[in-house]
Amino acid sequence: MTEIRLRLAIPLLAACLGAGAAAQGVPAACPAPADIVPQHLYGTWLAQVDGEAGPVTIRLGRHPELAGSVSGTLERKGPAGAERAQVAGDVDEGDFTLEESSDGQRIGATWIGRMTDASCGKEIKGTWTKASDTSSNAARSFTLRKQGGWQ
Repeated sequence: MTEIRLRLAIPLLAACLGAGAAAQGVPAACPAPADIVPQHLYGTWLAQVDGEAGPVTIRLGRHPELAGSVSGTLERKGPAGAERAQVAGDVDEGDFTLEESSDGQRIGATWIGRMTDASCGKEIKGTWTKASDTSSNAARSFTLRKQGGWQ
């Protein structure tokens, strides 16, 4: 009787161990927009802004002074070549805010948006607004998409 139990137990144990090993390769669940935290923003993003000739590249990381915030750099192609700016912002329950400054002192533009549903924190849509422009052209739609690499 013991021998029969042992013969049944060994294949069952092997099947359980195999299932456990396979489950380790399953990716974590996709976070909902409300569950996005600043660490989800770390990395390189490409933005398409209405009215801009080419994409804008934004690189974000941990803010050195403000816990729970991000900072980094922005680069866009302008008529005189590459234009660079500093950026700082945060995400709160899926709402995204980023401030852009070409001189590190004054806010030149703001990015206000929201993580899109089902994007797993890899797409943001919203409005980019140039601070010095009070015309109706000041606000433009944007889409930010996170680029490859460690996520």
